[in-house]
Amino acid sequence: MENLVTEDYLAEGTIGNVGMPGAPIATFSLIVKPLKNSVTGTVIIKQTVDDSENDIAIEVKGKINVTRLGQFTKVVSLQGKYRQSLEKSENDSFLADFDAYFAINNCWDGTGGFSCHNHQIENEPVALAENLKEEFGIN
Repeated sequence: MENLVTEDYLAEGTIGNVGMPGAPIATFSLIVKPLKNSVTGTVIIKQTVDDSENDIAIEVKGKINVTRLGQFTKVVSLQGKYRQSLEKSENDSFLADFDAYFAINNCWDGTGGFSCHNHQIENEPVALAENLKEEFGIN
């Protein structure tokens, strides 16, 4: 874990109430560059568990900063654009903005939210992906 301060690393996880039917979930896969305070990667927004056809994939970039705010040691902000279809027409679309933020501890657990098109999701749990917990030294 001490190498995470200077070396680039992969962070994958979720923003949202995973397992709650109908709850929007943002799954992130980010390359973190601590020396540049930057992150780049992909976010996939999923509204329903069984319908991957309506998932939204977004290329994102953003910032990661160290904090001294109680239990949270880092804050992350992400921005990106994606193609949003108009509700009345499958052929018409526009570029919509995506924003996300989260406050996390060294294990990438915390709280955050995201916005896309006309939706604002706030105060949601942020969690590191299970497959990375051993790498981060989490049991």
